[in-house]
Amino acid sequence: MSDTAWTGAAVAGVVAVYALGSARLARSPVSAAMVFVGCGILIGPVGLDLVSLANDAGPLLALLEAALTLVLFTDATSVRLGDLRTGGALPGRLLGIGLLLSIGAGWLLAWPLLPGLTAWEPALVGAILAPTDAALGASAISDPRVPRLVRQTLNVESGLNDGMVLPFFVLFLAGVPGTSYAEEGVGGTFWRALLLSTAFGLALGWGGGRLLRWAAARGWVTGEWRQIYVLAVAFAPYSLSVVTHGSGFIAAWVAGFAFAQGLGTGRPAGAEAPAAAGRPAAAAGPAADDGHTTDLAEYLGGLLAVLSLLFFGAVLLGPALEHLGWRIVGYAVLSLTVVRMVPVALALVGSGLRPPTVLYIGWFGPRGLASIVLGLLVAEEHITAVETIGRVVAVTVGLSVLLHGVSAVWAAGRYGGWYRRAAGALPGLRESASVPAVRRRRRITLVHRPDN
Repeated sequence: MSDTAWTGAAVAGVVAVYALGSARLARSPVSAAMVFVGCGILIGPVGLDLVSLANDAGPLLALLEAALTLVLFTDATSVRLGDLRTGGALPGRLLGIGLLLSIGAGWLLAWPLLPGLTAWEPALVGAILAPTDAALGASAISDPRVPRLVRQTLNVESGLNDGMVLPFFVLFLAGVPGTSYAEEGVGGTFWRALLLSTAFGLALGWGGGRLLRWAAARGWVTGEWRQIYVLAVAFAPYSLSVVTHGSGFIAAWVAGFAFAQGLGTGRPAGAEAPAAAGRPAAAAGPAADDGHTTDLAEYLGGLLAVLSLLFFGAVLLGPALEHLGWRIVGYAVLSLTVVRMVPVALALVGSGLRPPTVLYIGWFGPRGLASIVLGLLVAEEHITAVETIGRVVAVTVGLSVLLHGVSAVWAAGRYGGWYRRAAGALPGLRESASVPAVRRRRRITLVHRPDN
């Protein structure tokens, strides 16, 4: 049997075994992310050596890019601009202030802790490790004991910050000599990666949403093909941007926003679309958005994200564990604590939130899929410090998978208990503010997710 066949068998076996025990594991501190990353280490070069970055870089990068494209697109479709004003603009504070401060803090700390990085390379490290992945600490967001204001804030932040960090990543990469973006220069990168890719996303996303709404109103599209159509809309702007040497990820993220607007998702889930002219409402067909339009894309993105964690353990984390040093471990710890928590605290100054809430929001900033993909994109550029950057990203994400996965259920329970006591003693508690519900994303969960 070929190496590829053995790899496929191993991946299928891991998925099958986890699926059979998923309900039991959901009641334990062991998250799916921990299982898949751990199994990835076992099938990688430090274990069975069934998969390696040297031999499988092309297929692995394609898998990771497809996963991030779907996650960016579906995240954007589920978040409205009005959500940034939720609870007194708390998500806006985290994205407009906290994210920028996190990139800057990560940049500054990389200078003394990671010697050998030159020019814009420390900035790349800061940008790669700035976005958060709520899926790695899903209980922190979905646990009903946690006040809705906090859950919504974390949900909106994680849905948008991976897309918002992309322009910084692209511009920093353009500043590093020898990269593909450096050949275009900062001006060319700004034009192709930011403006042109954004235009593709807006046009194809909005147009795709309008066409689906029009076809659904006339009963031309079935429910199954409506969901398949979403996949085409997600990947079309990505592909066009790649062909024109832009940023496919920026295009996919923008397309998600535009698709939701074109589709008209402000209508209540399950509502009928307006009847076509001259036809009765009953014959107009299913609504363009019945609350399930993006389900397939979200579940597929979740599955690819889980598989991405498996291969991350194999090709990035496993080899990185063989070359651990105090500088890399120290930076990883600081990235998950100081680099995340201090900017969050500064961003929330004057918000009225109590210290336990600020601490809770600050801690739950897991690093995941976006950091993995951006780190691999840097590896493809073959820059001078590629090994150092790759190891820092791998150790930081690996530590996040472990610490945030283990602490999610426990911390949600402890914080929920504090909130219950504080809300009883202080009727006007800021955390008790009423906020509208944000549509929950339907993905394969990486930790236990109680119902809202």
